[in-house]
Parts: sequence; C-alpha cells; structure tokens
Amino acid sequence: MRALFHFLNGCISALGYLINTLFWVLPIVFLSLLKVIPIKPWQKIVSFPLDGCASAWISINNLNQNIFSRTKFVTQGGAGLSNKEWYLVISNHQSWVDILVLQRVLNHKIPFLKFFLKKELIWVPFLGIAWWALDFPFMRRYSKTFLKKHPHLKGKDLETTRKACEKFQFKPVSVMNFIEGTRFTKQKWQQSGQMYSKLLPPKAGGIAFVLSAMGKQLTKLVDVTIHYPEGTPSYWDFVTGKVSKINVSIRTILIDDLFKNGVFSPTYFDDPNQREAFQQWLNQLWNEKNIQLELMEQSSK
Repeated sequence: MRALFHFLNGCISALGYLINTLFWVLPIVFLSLLKVIPIKPWQKIVSFPLDGCASAWISINNLNQNIFSRTKFVTQGGAGLSNKEWYLVISNHQSWVDILVLQRVLNHKIPFLKFFLKKELIWVPFLGIAWWALDFPFMRRYSKTFLKKHPHLKGKDLETTRKACEKFQFKPVSVMNFIEGTRFTKQKWQQSGQMYSKLLPPKAGGIAFVLSAMGKQLTKLVDVTIHYPEGTPSYWDFVTGKVSKINVSIRTILIDDLFKNGVFSPTYFDDPNQREAFQQWLNQLWNEKNIQLELMEQSSK
C-alpha cells in the first residue's frame, strides 16, 4: 500500500513539473523571439521579464516539492546573499536532484542560476533560443591537440566567452559550475584515486575559465555543500516523497580576495605556477568540504 502511495504521489508530482515547464515555455519562447530584435537597450529590457519567468518556474516547482515531496531542507549559512550582486556558485555533485536543491535554496536569494553551455547547444530546438534569451553564456573550448594544429586560435575561446559575458555588466548574474566535472559514484571515486572519502577531485579549469572571462565583475564565490542523510536519491525518489531530509551548507568567499591574495591571476592559462597554486587552493577548499560531509554523515546517524 505504501509503495502504491509513493508511485501515485510521484506520478502526480512529475506531471506537475511537466505542466509547469510547458506553461512557462510559451512566454519564454515568445519573449525570446522579441529579444532577437537587434537593439541592445530593448534586449536589456526584455531580459528582466525572461528571468522573472524562469524564477517563477522555480517557485512553482518548489510549491510542488512542498506538497508532494515534503522533504525537510536544513540549510546553514547563506546570510548576506543578494539579488543585486554577481556570484560564481560551486557545489559537490551526486545526483540530478542537486539542481533542484540548488534552485530551491538559492531562488530569490541570488540572481537566477545560469550554466556555461557548449556553443553547439544553441541549435537545440526551442531550448537553444530560450537559453540564449535567458543569457546562458555559450562557450567554445579548444583542446590542446586542436590548438597545436591551429596555434593562431590560442586564446580565441576565452575571448569568445568574455564577449558572451559582456551582457552581465548591466545585470547581476549567478554562474553555476559543478567542479568535479561529473556526478559522484563509488566506481568513479575508485578510479579517481580516492583523494577524498566523499568527493571526486575538483577540476580547476572550469571556474578558472569563468574567473578569467568575468574577472572582478564577480562579487562572491558561493560554495554549497549538499548532503543526503538517507543516501544519494534519484529524481524519482525525490518526486515520490521518499527523501525525508536534505542538509545544505552555504558559505561565501570574496572573489576580490582571490585576486588580492594571489590565489588566482588572469595569467592562469599561461603560467604553470599559477595553475598549480590555484589547484592547491581548490584542493584545500575541497578537503574542508569533505570534512564537513563526514561530520554531516556522523550527525545524521
């Protein structure tokens, strides 16, 4: 009987997510078409209702969670966050549920979360134009092998990304990056060298790319730690109401301090010493996150 309840609960909840998404797709696509008009002041104006639609989509998803998932969110930290500042957001990554968690705990506290996307994704029907209109920055990354064959393109990927980020000068933004590069699994953990007990090793390249492209325009680094006391849930576990509790910890680091203290420098991609120093700093940050996850694990037993 209980299994049937969870199944029906999940079906209704998933249907709610679908209806909510389809409902907001229409105004977002419509506004996206209006934004195609190549008049910059007009495009800036249209950007605000677009972000409003996206935030409203998240708010209704959160209402869905309250009704059907009934998950208790225990959140620590996050004081002083504002919709009027620029953020780089990082987090550990275990499940697709992480995205729903981040959207829930950060919605209306910081600007709408945006991800760097591969340039090719702009051609995805409907979603491509919606991502473009919502100012998701499209980036092009060239491999070392490609640059050896085409050395004249060195630095072109960063220049393209900087240009994509110019639109953020007039409007606060939150850029999201899962710096482990993939979701944590036991197999991936074993293959990674088991540097941490609860995490995969952090990769510096992604956030270095963001810091190089946006520079000191970013105000703070928001470091989010997500802990699932009952084990890593699937999306279905979450929507069926099987996840009773999620712990979230939020801490902030001033971006300006990273530059002032020499933790990061715009010379990152050209200076091996700078790359090593930034990776060491990131490793220490991840070590602290790992200790925090271990403490969360102990307190939940």
